[in-house]
Amino acid sequence: MDSSEADFEPITGNGQPVSDQPFYSRGQLALRNGQDRDEIWVAFQGLIYDVSRSRLWKRGNHYEHWAGQDLTAEMAQAPHLPTVFDRFPVIGRLA
Repeated sequence: MDSSEADFEPITGNGQPVSDQPFYSRGQLALRNGQDRDEIWVAFQGLIYDVSRSRLWKRGNHYEHWAGQDLTAEMAQAPHLPTVFDRFPVIGRLA
């Protein structure tokens, strides 16, 4: 990790540092799948991102990826870099 990566702090939904974001269980994350609630969340590397405003996640899925899940393992196969998450606010941490 170079110094620019070490200094990077993701944006958060409430303006508080990532370290102050609440923890959510995998069960709580699963409820934010875009089907039963308006919230569409995904997790990556221990952080939970709100992707609700993305037109690519409107139905709770993005190609073969489903919201309400930890996508860390799946990102290795994605055609884009994990920096795609930089566009979305962190709203929590995965417990």
